[in-house]
Parts: sequence; structure tokens; C-alpha cells
Amino acid sequence: MQVKNFMLNSRAVTVQLLGLVALLYLISGCDSDETRKRRFLLKGNEALARQQYQAAMENYTAALRLDSCYADALNNLGTVQYRQKNYAEALEYYNVALGCKPGFINALFNRANTYYELNYPEKSLQDLRDLEVLKPDTMPVFFLSGLIHTKLREYDRAKASFRKAIRLDSLNAELWVNLGTVHFYARQYDSAVIVLGKGLAIGPDESNAYNALALVYTAKSDFTEAEKNINRALALKPGDSYYLNNRGYINLMKGELAAAVDDINQSIAAEPTNAWAYRNKGIYYLMQREFQPALRLLQQAAEMDPYVDDVFGYMAEAYFLSGDMVKACQMHTESEKRNETKKLNFIKCN
Repeated sequence: MQVKNFMLNSRAVTVQLLGLVALLYLISGCDSDETRKRRFLLKGNEALARQQYQAAMENYTAALRLDSCYADALNNLGTVQYRQKNYAEALEYYNVALGCKPGFINALFNRANTYYELNYPEKSLQDLRDLEVLKPDTMPVFFLSGLIHTKLREYDRAKASFRKAIRLDSLNAELWVNLGTVHFYARQYDSAVIVLGKGLAIGPDESNAYNALALVYTAKSDFTEAEKNINRALALKPGDSYYLNNRGYINLMKGELAAAVDDINQSIAAEPTNAWAYRNKGIYYLMQREFQPALRLLQQAAEMDPYVDDVFGYMAEAYFLSGDMVKACQMHTESEKRNETKKLNFIKCN
């Protein structure tokens, strides 16, 4: 069960805007290489802010022709790639920026974000540890740390990180929502409801709080409250692909398969990289007892995102129901190793 993006929205990639464009005209009379490269940087920043990525790249590249180790331009070229989800290319630029300017905080934080997107959690955590030394009171450092520990299913560490972030910014509703989400993943459902309520008290239009509450109530088999909350989330963000997928999951758990697969298909069409939607479509086929497409989709979800919950448990169930006990036990062992929520007490393995 997916809580939307778990943060890409809130982890704005840092792009340092170095001043007002008007400043360029005050200093344009002294047309040194330093002045010219800063002019290109600021023009690139303006283009980046308008999402004009090609123009931004051209200006940053022009700045680098004047200074091939201009860390600000290298960092912002990385951000151009990051914004377009070209994470491998972004990582290269951040690495070069840090080679030119060790300890460059913007590039270090951006690289930590990029490692997170590339599923290199330990590398991301190392950058965050370095940032904590350099900037010990920076909320986004603890925010991203909380995301990573959640992904690794290290829930106590995740909660500790989010609480540190909350101490630095207690009126940030999204921090409370993410802390509540960790309680959900840790199966502490009553605590999750309380913490998510605190988030909604701060930000009553925080759609992801309703989304998370819907998942909590689904886990508690309270489908009336689950539907009420997922529909609130969708009312705030109509057509959101993650929320549609979660509504599809709720319908799966209710046994309303036609409504479920309709939502899941809409989610995949809108966001084809969402591994959780493929997992849910696999569950749909499993419930239809169509084991081959179920296993294909569940395997696809596992390959797309190794942190999708319960996928190995559902694969174990599919193999068990199709009569393949060897593979059922292999998947059951993997599910237990990952401490997945789904429990398969009916599968007996030696």
C-alpha cells in the first residue's frame, strides 16, 4: 500500500539562485570572465525556474566554457537532469561539482536526493551524515533520512529522524504525515491515526494525510472510513495516480474487482513507473486465480522497486495456489526476511 511519493514533492532540489538579475547590469561594465560566467549562471537559473531546460543547459554550459570547474553551474546542470528524472546523468554532474568544490552543501544534498531516487540508500545516508556535520540544524537532512530509513523498513530510526525534523519545523504538516505513515508501516495503527490527525490540524488540505489514513483504515478492515478518506484525498487532487491506485487497492480488499482494476489501470496509464500499481494489478489477477499474469506483474513490481511491500508474500501465495511448493517456499522465505505485512501461515515449509 503506497503513500504517495513519500516526498518527492517536499524534497525540492536545491538550486542556489545567486542574486537578482538587475545586479548583472550594475556590474556589466566590468566584463571579466568572472562576471560573464555569473551572468550565464543567472540566466540559466531564470530558465530553470521557468522549466526551460534546454536554455538552462546552454547557459550553464557557456559558464563552464569560461571555468570548467565552476561548481555552481555543474550543480545546476545536475538539477536540470534531476528535474527531468535523468538521475544517472544528474549524479555525474553532482559528483563533478563536489570534486571541484568538496563540501559544497547544495551539491551534497542534491546528490543525497539522487542516490535516494537511484535506490542507493546507504550512499544517500553517508551524504546526509556529512551534511549533518556541516549543517546540523537543517530540517531537510532529517526529512530525507526519515524517508530512507522508512524505505529500508528501519522504522524506529525513521521515526527518530522525522521527530528531529519536527523539532526544527513543528508546523510542517507533511512532516507529521510522514511520521504517521511510518507508524502505519510499523503496524502501529492507533498511533498512526493520532499523528496523522496532528498533520491535518496543521494542514487541513494535506491530501496525503487522508491518503495515509485510508491505508490505515484498510489495514484495520474499516472500509467505510478507508473509502471516506481516499475520496477526500482525490477531492483535493482529482485524478492523482497514486491515490487512484490506493483506491483500487481498497476495492481489491473489499472484493469489488471491477472497480479495483479500473482504478489501477487509470493509475498505470497516468504513471507507468509506479511499481505499486503493477503489484496491485498482480493481486487482481491472483484474486481471479489467473496465476501466470499475476506472477508476471508481481515480479515486474519487485524488479521496478525492491521496496514495494508484500510483493513476495503475494508471489508465495500465487505459487502455492498454482501447486508449485518449491517456489512458494522460496518466496515465503523472502517475504519473512523482508518482514512484509502479509502473513502466510497457511504455507508450511521445512
